[in-house]
Amino acid sequence: MEVSPGLGLGLRRWSPADAGAVLAAFADPEMARQAAEPVATLSAARRWLAARAEQWDAGSSYAFAVVDGADAVLGNVAVGAVDPRHRTGWVSYWTGAAARGRGVASGGCRAVAAWAFEDAGLFRLELGHRVDNPASCRVARAAGFAVEGVQRRKLEYDGVRYDVELHARLATDAAPPPVRPRRVSAG
Repeated sequence: MEVSPGLGLGLRRWSPADAGAVLAAFADPEMARQAAEPVATLSAARRWLAARAEQWDAGSSYAFAVVDGADAVLGNVAVGAVDPRHRTGWVSYWTGAAARGRGVASGGCRAVAAWAFEDAGLFRLELGHRVDNPASCRVARAAGFAVEGVQRRKLEYDGVRYDVELHARLATDAAPPPVRPRRVSAG
């Protein structure tokens, strides 16, 4: 599925063949908090992928690899904590270090929201980020997620509690304007 015209990105289901790409992504220290267990070996990367497939099959979470035109993995977007009764889900995302700041996460979030509303039949999507993470806030806003409030001291990492800003997007919200690819200077 195409992420955004002009960005040359797509979404696809994760595959067991992506274990090396997952391992490489989680080698970045910024990724340490993005998994329930450390993803520091090929075996752990395979377990991470297997968990994504199991969740998909159970209908509880739908994770997609964000890929470039050559099918190289740039990141992940997912709709988890799916509640079919209330038609809600929780959006999460990450990108590999080389893909940050290029519209990969926001484009992926826009595409996964469209998929969740149109194909999965969800009505409300939520996401949250630590208040000290302005880059994640920019992703949420660019993907059309409105700020709803702050959840005080919701997350704990390394003994420190963090406030989380909650964002949401409804199926009835207007689609956000298209993302324009950034020009990279040749030097």
